[in-house]
Amino acid sequence: MEAEKKQFVVFRLGDEEYGTDIIKVTVIERMLNIARVPTTPAYIRGVINLRGDIIPVMDLRTRLGLPEKAEDDDTRIIIFDINKIVFGTIVDSVSEVLQLEESKIESAVGIINDSSLDYINGVAKAESKLVTLINLERLISELVPELS
Repeated sequence: MEAEKKQFVVFRLGDEEYGTDIIKVTVIERMLNIARVPTTPAYIRGVINLRGDIIPVMDLRTRLGLPEKAEDDDTRIIIFDINKIVFGTIVDSVSEVLQLEESKIESAVGIINDSSLDYINGVAKAESKLVTLINLERLISELVPELS
């Protein structure tokens, strides 16, 4: 019997690679003009107008407590749709789509001991690298209580 496989979009934040389930990704865009929205958390950069839809955008570096980085030609906004909630996240770059067997994904418990553990589903072994898998629902749960 063949092992269960899933596809993940792999993106970079600094020197680390992260992944998220491709099923939740609707589109990957180059950086767009972001309109700041007052009184939102620091990790919410603002909103974008994407083909007539107003979409909130999160700075994933800030959300995960990483230092800020200037945008460049590789910077992307990944647009997600989770249970009809559409939002974008800014990442340093998008590197590939990776197909992983469920058996290659290990729990992050015991590896990571800080508050970011809430946002991590696990760590995947792919060839000679490790990819940290992000839990998007937990990442936006403070903004959208019904996902908690």
